[in-house]
Amino acid sequence: MLNSTAGTAYPARAAGTGDAPRAATASVEPWGPAAPPPSPEDLPGPGRVAVWLLSLSANLAPAAVADGMLDAEEARRAARFKDAGLRERYVTSHVGLRTLLGGYLGVDPAAVALTRELCGMPDCEKPHGRPALAEHTGLHFSLSHSEDAAMVAVARSVVGADIESARARRSGVDLTRALHPDERAAIAALPESLRDEAFLSCWVRKEAYLKGIGTGLPGGIRTHHVGLAEGLAPAGSPVPAGWALVDVAAPPGYHAAVAVRTPAGDTVAASGRPLVTLRHLTLG
Repeated sequence: MLNSTAGTAYPARAAGTGDAPRAATASVEPWGPAAPPPSPEDLPGPGRVAVWLLSLSANLAPAAVADGMLDAEEARRAARFKDAGLRERYVTSHVGLRTLLGGYLGVDPAAVALTRELCGMPDCEKPHGRPALAEHTGLHFSLSHSEDAAMVAVARSVVGADIESARARRSGVDLTRALHPDERAAIAALPESLRDEAFLSCWVRKEAYLKGIGTGLPGGIRTHHVGLAEGLAPAGSPVPAGWALVDVAAPPGYHAAVAVRTPAGDTVAASGRPLVTLRHLTLG
């Protein structure tokens, strides 16, 4: 499992390598030590993924001051939120995203041009796929937020990220039935005390992968097998061909994962173990 020491790189390990099922929660301090925004020298190299965590409640004030950096589409989306809290979280997460991307590219965060790639669904040519950099095709990112947590993953390969609050998923509806049959079986085989955690670990991997392929949840929650987090998955649990899935340490009460595409010849594909650097961003 990944630790959350700022600036440290950790190799991913294949699901199912543990000797016995165990809880997958990380013993980390909430959010951990802060790191300054990145610079172009910090760009992740091949086979590496830079992951940043952002506490939304702790950064509402500086984000509100900096909300002028959002582009017209982001401003329109923010204005659609009738709930002030949801609007503040959206603004804060996107200010954080632009702060990171601007740092990596060495430009004013307001000058970062964002676009949408074509949808990843078959026979759909509409531009509602992965968010992307309009002028820098060699750098990829993914943003996710849930309750007080936002997470951004940046890589040279296509990447999807997801973070979820355990509390946000307690809706009273059993979503386990929506998963792939083998994932449902793996969860059912665990002690009952681990099943909620196993489900959430699977769900963040699922969303990260579906973001990565550019479909989002309509791409098939039941169709694609991504498995459970390391230590909870059965030995030899498969992942989608051409992708690496990494369970990321998150603050208590959250689960997180990233999915990284591994094209032929890529360092990630050669090793199967992408290195994840986890840092904690503070705005202002």
